[in-house]
Amino acid sequence: MASKRRNRGTGVRSVPRFVVALAGVAVLAAGCAVPSPNGEGAGDTAPPATQPPQGAKGLDRYYTQQVAWEGCGDADADGGNAQCAWVEVPVDYEKPAEGTIKLRMLKVAASGSPQGALLVNPGGPGGSAVEYARAADLIVSPSVRRRFDVVGVDPRGVGESSPVQCVDGPQMDAIMGLDPTPDDAKEREATRMSAKAFGEACEKKYPQLLPHLSTVDAARDMDVVRAVLGQQKLSYLGKSYGTFLGATYAGLFPTRVGSMVLDGAIAPELSNDELNLGQAVGFETATRAYVKSCVSEGDCPLGSGVDEGMEGLRDLLAKIDEKPVPVTDDARVEELTEGWASTGLARALYDQASWEGLTDALRAAKEGDGDQLMQLAREYADRDETGAYHGNIMQVISAINCLDRPAEAVDDAAMQARVEKFEKASPTWGESMAMATVSCEEWPVDPKTEPQKISASGSGPIVVVGTTRDPATPYEWAQKLASQLENGHLVTFEGDGHTAYMRSNACVDKAVDSYLLKGTVPKDGLTC
Repeated sequence: MASKRRNRGTGVRSVPRFVVALAGVAVLAAGCAVPSPNGEGAGDTAPPATQPPQGAKGLDRYYTQQVAWEGCGDADADGGNAQCAWVEVPVDYEKPAEGTIKLRMLKVAASGSPQGALLVNPGGPGGSAVEYARAADLIVSPSVRRRFDVVGVDPRGVGESSPVQCVDGPQMDAIMGLDPTPDDAKEREATRMSAKAFGEACEKKYPQLLPHLSTVDAARDMDVVRAVLGQQKLSYLGKSYGTFLGATYAGLFPTRVGSMVLDGAIAPELSNDELNLGQAVGFETATRAYVKSCVSEGDCPLGSGVDEGMEGLRDLLAKIDEKPVPVTDDARVEELTEGWASTGLARALYDQASWEGLTDALRAAKEGDGDQLMQLAREYADRDETGAYHGNIMQVISAINCLDRPAEAVDDAAMQARVEKFEKASPTWGESMAMATVSCEEWPVDPKTEPQKISASGSGPIVVVGTTRDPATPYEWAQKLASQLENGHLVTFEGDGHTAYMRSNACVDKAVDSYLLKGTVPKDGLTC
């Protein structure tokens, strides 16, 4: 029987999962009244470590607070015990006396003589920086581990920092299992109503916090953390969405930027549609690279050529949409829907080391066994086979993204036009990425910012790393960010997968390490 949509998209949620980094469709640069998004005091001598930004009132107590470190278990690496602390920040920086929240911070001490702290963020938005830092030996090189305390702070609303959890596990399962490629106006309306209901649940549960979960808010928190750590300037490693967080910080506080590495970059000036379309094309490129590898290995379950394999993949997902595949190893999900299947596919595209397992999973799904593809989907969602979600990334991502960029609801005709445009550029992923904006179109809190370029005028050198066939953050975004930063420097990794540092390439690792440890800026045009 012919599939119902031979050329329709498969679908990916707005984030990939924590492998060595998290990433996602995320978010454009945001501005703020005080300070300006391209910096206050640009070009001035860096202020004292504990001094709040110029023009800010009532923040002194946050910048000068003393934190109490305590043991919080072993690090996931060989570097000894981790220590944790709480950092207090205002809910609203414009009204700092009207409520506070606490952020969770974890430190893995340098294995040698420390030269300071390196703040890290894995992306998302919604990835736990606390758990990322706990894996210190896996995310930075041994040389960097010897010289830096590796510190992760869960951004507001994430992980242990006042986590946003709007619905329960079964409700989240239902959202994950939704059809990412609705077939008609009725199904699209059902998608919209689901997004609206989720947003309303969040607003009801977190009425005070929800308007203050933007990336600008998180970046201002980072400056408080910098002061609490006693750092004159911020040293930072951000992956994927973490690059947008880092760039936003650099725009707000350029003279407080120390060493900053932005790997798997997001171009902050892109509109909502430009961002989603760019990622659709990025996933299309990565999918073709995977299918090419599958075909070259022989006995590829998708077909004997790249074009045939791409068509075979689209057919498989459409058939799963028509008739979900049984799942036997999950306590709650009994069927692999197209939503779950496309999530599993997306997870595997983030790292070419997963491609062999993806081929096995697709072959099994064709034969009526959804367990392997469901396992990949669970990894993406940070969920285990019992149905327990171990983080809140799948819930908080909308709360953050929808404050960072505007999205106006469109009628069905306009949505159809958007779908057709996206599918022309990305036959496999286009429709689902065109539909991805619905969650923000129905979000109950209006964004306060607009996408804009970030120059970070007056900052020190900032290293941007881009991978040429990155599925989630296309290489062109790294080029854009590096060019718009006044002191940006691009390192190119010619390869596959999402992000590059400490993942797949010694040349990239050497360039980043030399910069972090010695301040040596990579040579112009460095390609690894």
